[in-house]
This record gives sequence, structure tokens and C-alpha cells, in this order.
Amino acid sequence: MHDYKLMPKVELHLHLDGSVRLETVAELLNREIVDVEKDMVASDKCLDLNDYLTKFAIAGKVMQTKENLRRIAYELAFDLKKDGVIYAEIRFAPLKHILGGLNASEVVESVLEGLFQVDIKTNLILCMMRGDNEKQNMEVIDLACSFIGRGVVAIDLAGAEAIYKTYDYKNLFEYAKKLQVPFTIHAGEADGEDSIKSAIAFGAKRLGHGVNAIFYPKLLEEIKEQDILLEICPTSNIQTNVVKTLSEHPVRALYDTGISISISTDNRTVSNISLTEEYEQLEQILAFNYDDFVKMNIAAIKHAFLNDKDKALLLREYESLLNNINN
Repeated sequence: MHDYKLMPKVELHLHLDGSVRLETVAELLNREIVDVEKDMVASDKCLDLNDYLTKFAIAGKVMQTKENLRRIAYELAFDLKKDGVIYAEIRFAPLKHILGGLNASEVVESVLEGLFQVDIKTNLILCMMRGDNEKQNMEVIDLACSFIGRGVVAIDLAGAEAIYKTYDYKNLFEYAKKLQVPFTIHAGEADGEDSIKSAIAFGAKRLGHGVNAIFYPKLLEEIKEQDILLEICPTSNIQTNVVKTLSEHPVRALYDTGISISISTDNRTVSNISLTEEYEQLEQILAFNYDDFVKMNIAAIKHAFLNDKDKALLLREYESLLNNINN
């Protein structure tokens, strides 16, 4: 097996509030780390996505001040660099962090300040939430627009996909397109064909998870034809009961169709996984190899929410780092 920790990696689907260090939450809440772990780390098999999402509540309690947001962002960037990640797009819902009196701009600024303290290239994706009203989600789009070019690169729609249907959010994505704010959409994780179809119709060039596309051959053709990248998070998909076991995960079949795939952790803490460990498990269980991961990382760079110049620079950096570790 290759040492995948040394391999330069790109992560496109990573939630900030799902990746807060256990030690940090324990310290800030003055609680025992064992108790915090019970509240934050999902079991190997949750009932469903909604059950999995309950593990985010405790992190939210400590993410309400500038100081804590800066610290948590800094620590995540540090952990990513240590794991061999050279570029990450980190997502979170800013309106979940205004309970302590901060405004949404202060929340984003604080997170960016923390990220910028570490020598790793990162950008933010701001999440709209299923279940929030249209006015709130419009505010997130406006917020993203105001930070484009300053550390924010896109928006996302996250939350309980099976309960709050993707097609109900058409107006939001029309508004985002009007403001030229790029977007990805959680689709095809807890819901199926209609959710994926809606996301594609809205103009998404990336789908968060998208694993249920495997059941719809015509959708697979459309995804491939439009070069839509699937942000696959294998461990998370098993925990949320989208997939029973890793050996049954459709990522191998999806990859073999020629669809653009990237691998991510989704939530480093909630899923108790690193990107290196995701690669190792995929190699062991589904026979992915080093060259496959190189191909996926190049696809991730090409589908990153970066301008063409920055993509070219990142691709050159990636290839240079690969050459250094292989020579």
C-alpha cells in the first residue's frame, strides 16, 4: 500500500462544524473528552442522515464567537495540511453562528482569518439550509457574493434532503446565477432521482454525494455528458445508511463509468476519518490504486471553484509535488 499521507490531496466536500477537534470542544465547554466524543462522533451506522446530523449540535454551541471561530478554522487548516491536503474548499452555514451576537459577515471574516494563518490554500463555500426560509437563504447568497474573491468561492444547499425537496429551491439558484455566484448542491444522498434532476436543471456543476445516481442510467449519462463532478464521501455514506457497507458502495461503479469523481471526508470529526484513511480503505476494499486517486485529484482541481489561472497554478503545484515524492 502507498503512503497516502504523503500524497498531495484535494478535498472539495468538507464541513467546518463537522470537523471541530474533540479536544477543543471539551476545553471550551469544560467537559470530559469522553462525553464530548459520545455527542460528536457518529456511530458506524446511524438510523439515517437526520440521525447523523444530530452530531453537529454540540460543535455549534462553541462556534458563536470570533475567537472560537478563528481557532476552529485554524485548527482544521492545520489538520488538513498535516494530512497532506494541498487545497480544500470548506463549507459551513454562517447563519448558524450568529446566536452569540455576531453578524454573518463577522462570522465569515473570523473563519477566513483562522484559515489564512496556515500555509495551505483554502476557500469557503457558504451553505444555505434546507428548512430555512427563502429570505434567510437569499441572505447567504448575498453574503457569498460580497466575499467572492476574498476567500469565498461558492454556495451550497445542505440539510435534510429527503424532507426538504431540492426542486423547492429553484428561486435561490436562479438568484445565485443572476449574481454569478457558483454553486454545488447536496443531491442524491438522502433522496434520489428528482433531487439529482433538479440540481442538474438548476445548473450545478458539482453534486454533494450524488451516489444515488447509480440507480438511474439516463442520469448517469447526463452527468457524464455535462461533466458534473460527484463529491463522494464514502465513510459518511455508510454512517448515514445511504450505503450498507463500503464493499457495496457505488463509488467504484460510478468511477468506472468515466464520471468525474472526487473523494472527501464530509466531516473529519463526526465521521472520525481523515482523507488519507478514506484512500486507504478504498484501496483495501474496492481495489482503487494510486493512479486512480491521482486522476480523482486532477478532476477535483479541474472542478474546483477557482478561476482558470488559479486552477492551472494548483495543477502545476500538484504535479510537482507528485514528482517529488515519486523520484
